[in-house]
Amino acid sequence: MNLSERLIDFAEAGNQQKITLTNGQTLQGWVMEINDEALLISTGYSDKVGKDVWINFNDLQTAELSYWDNKASEWKIFTL
Repeated sequence: MNLSERLIDFAEAGNQQKITLTNGQTLQGWVMEINDEALLISTGYSDKVGKDVWINFNDLQTAELSYWDNKASEWKIFTL
C-alpha cells in the first residue's frame, strides 16, 4: 500500500484528524484533499475561524497522526 492510500485510510478514520508536526504545530480538523505531493486539512468550524493548510508528504512522514475514535471517545494514533 502506498502513502496516498494510507493517507486515504487516515482521512476516513474517525470523524476528525489531528496532525502534530515536528515543529510542534498541531492542526486539527478534516482532511479535504490528497494529491500526489500533499494533504489538505481544513481546521476550525467556520470560514471565519478555520483555515485550510497543505502539508507535504515529507512533513507527514515525521508528523504524529491521530484521529478521534467516537466509540472510545479519545484520540487514537494512526501509523503510516
